[in-house]
Amino acid sequence: MCMGIPMRLAQVDGIAGQSEGGDLIDLSLTADAQAGDWVLTFLGTAHEVIDADRAARIAAALQGLRAVMAGGDASGAFADLEGRTPALPSHLQAALAAGRKTG
Repeated sequence: MCMGIPMRLAQVDGIAGQSEGGDLIDLSLTADAQAGDWVLTFLGTAHEVIDADRAARIAAALQGLRAVMAGGDASGAFADLEGRTPALPSHLQAALAAGRKTG
């Protein structure tokens, strides 16, 4: 499984970047990334520039996963999902509604 890790860029040199933690990041897919930006990385490659709020939500979710895997509690790790009813994407809602009409 490949998981996206948010990292903040400390330096950018062409298509190469370095995170604040010292990790090298391939920026060839995010040519507009600049030092100070948050990027969502997969296996050392930035796939998109993200805002600080999204980076914080992803980091909290990853910390929650670590806590669960260690037998702990993930309360608050998924604040954007907790306390709301899940909704199907619109194309699946339409398919469900169509199935109700014909079935």
